Amino acid sequence: MIKKTPQQIAMGGEPLLKDVLKDVGRHLDQPMRRAFLQRSLSLGGLSLLSGCAIVDESSVEKALLKVSRFNDKVQAWLFDPNRLAPTYPDSMITRPFPFNAYYGEDEIREVAEDSYRLEVTGLVADQHAWTLADLRAMPQADQVTRHICVEGWSAIGKWGGVPFASFLRRVGADLGAKYVGFKCADDYYTSIDMATALHPQTLLALTYDGQPLPPRYGFPMKLRMPTKLGYKNPKHIQAIFVTNTYPGGYWEDQGYNWFGGS
Repeated sequence: MIKKTPQQIAMGGEPLLKDVLKDVGRHLDQPMRRAFLQRSLSLGGLSLLSGCAIVDESSVEKALLKVSRFNDKVQAWLFDPNRLAPTYPDSMITRPFPFNAYYGEDEIREVAEDSYRLEVTGLVADQHAWTLADLRAMPQADQVTRHICVEGWSAIGKWGGVPFASFLRRVGADLGAKYVGFKCADDYYTSIDMATALHPQTLLALTYDGQPLPPRYGFPMKLRMPTKLGYKNPKHIQAIFVTNTYPGGYWEDQGYNWFGGS
């Protein structure tokens, strides 16, 4: 049975074709996935949705990309920049909070605090590099929110740090730009829309449960967005850039939806 997303449940709608295919397809290895998509989509459904002729593997990928981009636009249209994600009491924090990454815990990246500098580039007025002391000196906020993983599990954690909207305004970012991108010490990268970047719960997290952010949760800093799925929340952030050029992302470039709303 295909599970509906929270947005679909709230709207009373059915999962989009892309969501159905991804829910089934993510359990298949790559050759099986392509064969499944080829057999399923050559019937014409995806051709109608995307306007692409389904004749070979390349056209399947092209058609899926078009449907995924359409899905992104729908999610962006539904996104309410003023609607808050649910918050919880400390008593509901998941302990221990799960580790999740595209690698194992024995490969967690270690970042030296003394030499750490956050690079800020792109469409921003102030491009100086930030130390952790600089970031900790800014007004802080905390939240107890739910992390929702695309793999189907969720957990509640307590995060503290700098409201991202405040940081973007502090560096003179072009708030009319389309994207904010992130590069990380573990070679991960992703990007988000400006509306999500300015959401009041989007946080440059420096602490977890009242303590400095542990390496397993993304030291020295991660982006915490309770309005996004887990893969959109980058850890070990080293660089932030504002741009109007689509930056993609680690998982997004492999077929995951770019908007990634939870």
